[in-house]
Amino acid sequence: MANVRNIGISAHIDSGKTTLTERILFYTGRIKAIHDVRGRDGVGAKMDSMELEREKGITIQSAATFCSWGDAHVNIIDTPGHVDFTIEVERALRVLDGAVLVLCGVSGVQSQSLTVDRQMKRYGVPRLAFINKLDRVGSSPRKVIADLRNQLKLNAAAVQVPIGLEAAHDGVVDVIRGVAYYFRGEKGEMVEEAPVPEDLKAAAAAARQELVERVADVDEEVAELFICEEDVPKDLLKRAIRRQTIAQKFVPVFMGSAYKNRGVQPLLDGVVDYLPSPAEVPNFALDTAADEARVALSCDPDKPTVALAFKLEECKFGQLTYMRVYQGRIERGHFLHNLKTGKKIKVPRLVRMHSNEMEEVTSAGAGDVVAMFGVDCASMDTFTDGTTQLAMSSMFVPEPVMSLAIKPDAGPKSQASFAKALQRFTKEDPTLRVHTDVNSKEIIISGMGELHLDVYVERLKREYAVECQVGRPSVNYRETISRRADFNHLHKKQTGGSGQYARVIGYIEPLEEGAVNAAGEPITFEFVNDVIGTNIPPEYIPSCGKGFADGTNKGGMIGAQVQGMRVVLTDGQAHAVDSSDLAFRTAAAAALRGAMKDAGPAVLEPIMALEVTAPAEFQGTIVSGLNKRMGLIQSAGMNDDGSSTVVRADVPLSQMFGYSTDLRSSTQGKGEFAMEYKEHLPVTRDVQERLVKEYQTSRDDANKK
Repeated sequence: MANVRNIGISAHIDSGKTTLTERILFYTGRIKAIHDVRGRDGVGAKMDSMELEREKGITIQSAATFCSWGDAHVNIIDTPGHVDFTIEVERALRVLDGAVLVLCGVSGVQSQSLTVDRQMKRYGVPRLAFINKLDRVGSSPRKVIADLRNQLKLNAAAVQVPIGLEAAHDGVVDVIRGVAYYFRGEKGEMVEEAPVPEDLKAAAAAARQELVERVADVDEEVAELFICEEDVPKDLLKRAIRRQTIAQKFVPVFMGSAYKNRGVQPLLDGVVDYLPSPAEVPNFALDTAADEARVALSCDPDKPTVALAFKLEECKFGQLTYMRVYQGRIERGHFLHNLKTGKKIKVPRLVRMHSNEMEEVTSAGAGDVVAMFGVDCASMDTFTDGTTQLAMSSMFVPEPVMSLAIKPDAGPKSQASFAKALQRFTKEDPTLRVHTDVNSKEIIISGMGELHLDVYVERLKREYAVECQVGRPSVNYRETISRRADFNHLHKKQTGGSGQYARVIGYIEPLEEGAVNAAGEPITFEFVNDVIGTNIPPEYIPSCGKGFADGTNKGGMIGAQVQGMRVVLTDGQAHAVDSSDLAFRTAAAAALRGAMKDAGPAVLEPIMALEVTAPAEFQGTIVSGLNKRMGLIQSAGMNDDGSSTVVRADVPLSQMFGYSTDLRSSTQGKGEFAMEYKEHLPVTRDVQERLVKEYQTSRDDANKK
């Protein structure tokens, strides 16, 4: 167990994650040749097994593999960098014990780097940082480390110094051991150890001193020697770095160029030396038999089994379920219990994944990441051996921000394939939502962005031979309130026999900005029961809560979901015969809709955090283009050598359609951008009036039909 490492490789798009994974697999002997990510040689990177991934040169689905480095067994998940597929990063970090945060040596910390860092902190994942692309013009590891400290607020320090930068990059110096590494051979497979070059001895000594200072800030053993101005032995320093990395108080920074085959082998040494084994990571489950009390799990294969299904994938053999075993053991032919459904299933087949290839195994113990075939379950279902009621907590799932109207071509075969595909896609990807619009009767798919939805439309065509007609993308607006409003609503209905009677009294008010629940996650709706006495019998209070929640599903202005609201129930009235759960649920929903009209309702739109990178001469063009799209510029600056500019802005999502085409044309194809959802903010008055008018018109047209 001490030699097992479960790691994820995460970063901003185009930072070199998949290229790095390809080198790791080559140097550990898992693959026999290195191939280009974009598949120009007709093969493509091992971890990008989907045809779409090789065409676009991006990772769309996270892919799992395993390899050996020395005595260590390393399970790796390569994750997407594009924000549209952030759920893949989320689910990977939920189950992994450590991570490698890859950063571009030129661009440093970028928008998706911030998102990945938040996800790592959310799940308490220790990480190493790897500054990649040091062979590129403008690379500056010092700037990247400053970004780690200033933007991500990490206690980071270099454990290596590069030997040359840009075209002169030839290796790295290990400042702990005081040796230089050169990477020789056709593919950099031969690591040559040599003394530190004379011109780098001062820089290596300064880097080691800075490393000791940073570790001393968080480690008492090193601090004691540092204060006494004594030398810190390398073995003691490595142990301290490992302790504080696992405690998430320190981030060691490695360097190199994956594409040029430099720095990868020392990074693998760092994964083994500094990232935790499964036994060193505290994992907790919720005991459903004891009011969901937290219970510490033991990474012991002989204890009751607890495993989490974290990813689903369809393949020619049926559903492939990726599992992380936290406690106990899974064996082929044995039985498991799905805690969510209560079903008992027999494990038909167990495999270890190597991208899209499989290797049969007969059993998997605590700490392993494996996959099962032929098991019908949902993502984030917990499996046990039936002797325990421990359930693993789920992951954070962001709300979709963009929608498309989609219609399959005519024909019963297309309709059946279309329904089957959407059922599979929504089961695999929690950020993809499908519903039918009640007014237009159109099928609406919602996701994290244009690329996210485009990929699923393309997969419908390729994997299910379903051609689709696609409507213009629409934005997922929300509604909210701006002031308090009281309600006193009576629901009374008598149609012969027992009727319906319920009165609810209380008020609604805006939620405080940044309101979070006990788990620290943002909340958009809160129900508070302030009823004193039994005017509303206690058994009807949950029905009132459900009714108020029903009322938030569709606001009165544009029919959008309501958020940012607290409902406080203070009093009510019941009837001995005619009151029921349904009556109070109906009364609560109607009371909420009525009160919202007096609470200053407003329409909210999604605001995206946008980051544009382009050659410096296009900065003015980019800024003016964003101003036309109602963007609020947050920062605009040059990199160290003045060759490129990075513009960060907050832009309404409704203004971002077609931006990729505009950016390419205005920067001669040299500009690139990434954006992620930031928050919902009120729209301007004229936009609100237009949206309300459009909604009323569409509703009237639907009623006429």
